[in-house]
Amino acid sequence: MANPPPEALAVLAFWFDPANHSEWYATNSHFDALIREHFAKTTESAAAGKLSDWSATPSGWLALLIVLDQFPRNLYRHDPRAWAQDLLAQQLALWGIEEGFDRQLPAIQRVFAYMPLEHAENSALQQRSVTLFEALCNGVPPNERDRYAGFLDYARQHREVIARFGRFPHRNAVLGRVSTPDELAYLAEPDAGF
Repeated sequence: MANPPPEALAVLAFWFDPANHSEWYATNSHFDALIREHFAKTTESAAAGKLSDWSATPSGWLALLIVLDQFPRNLYRHDPRAWAQDLLAQQLALWGIEEGFDRQLPAIQRVFAYMPLEHAENSALQQRSVTLFEALCNGVPPNERDRYAGFLDYARQHREVIARFGRFPHRNAVLGRVSTPDELAYLAEPDAGF
């Protein structure tokens, strides 16, 4: 099997650099600026469908998922473009999972192979996400299980929000959607949203 393109390897090296792990779910303008500096053009190319050849290998597939699913959330905070590639990322994730690409990756990388499904405003994809995270958590060595139990907990929280509302209320204002009274009450809770 061919090696992923150098650009795909650069995405993986950046994202999985231990120095960046604490930034994965944080809001940090410096980290966002690093992604913009190094990967804005890559993200635009992926959105335009110009990097589909990356998905020829499990590592390239994962790099493309990160570019479509994670990087827009950093590049376009408080902008509809943050979620514009979600459907494409979800379709790509499902395809690669069916191909068994996820099972050829280290556990920590599999987290981001499943993340597009966790981001879906779709109950079936949410359930698939939880099932995958359960299997991942159960498959890691016992001394790593707490970390992966945390990833599983977040997947379950996402599933609960979609089960309750059918969408993520914290996206409503940015996407121009009118929030229901129930959603407004939820958004007023401490730590609501993701």
